[in-house]
Amino acid sequence: MIKSIKTTFKIESEEVLYTDQKTTCVDRQFLETLKNRAAATKRKRIRLCVHANPDDNLHEMLIVLHRDTYVPPHAHQNKSESFHMIQGALDIVLFNEDGTPNISIPLSTDADDYLYYRLSDATYHTVLPRSEWVIFHETTNGPFKREETLFAPFAPDNSADIDLQQAYLAKLRLFIGQYYGKF
Repeated sequence: MIKSIKTTFKIESEEVLYTDQKTTCVDRQFLETLKNRAAATKRKRIRLCVHANPDDNLHEMLIVLHRDTYVPPHAHQNKSESFHMIQGALDIVLFNEDGTPNISIPLSTDADDYLYYRLSDATYHTVLPRSEWVIFHETTNGPFKREETLFAPFAPDNSADIDLQQAYLAKLRLFIGQYYGKF
């Protein structure tokens, strides 16, 4: 008899879940569960970590972001990251050191966009959702060390006023719209 695998998890925080299974399978219904949980969080985002803990050498996560979610521009020391799109659309914005947007990489499951992205150096970047909800699979090397994430001095951080964050998002969307016509 073939058994079905039901996805279960433990709650680390409002925005972070960890799978509690050795085998993790995610179906479309569970993606809706993740979106509903993200909608109930203050910052409208959530991640399901499918690695066992922050000390693992390989980190894999399903990330769910609402269109208004602010992800401060940041860089990773000694890490690479890759995204594989599952649902929705987003742009990865890469910055020059002075904070000027340099490159926008459109990601979605649409035929005209990229499905996959990988960044291998400490370039400042951010994620800018285009659709109401976006879901992607992120892979990075561990272990997780908060001090290896460098937040850009040219942009608001997570503790900044929501209006300041949204104004910064609008500025980035304007940049992308002028050059790429995506917004």
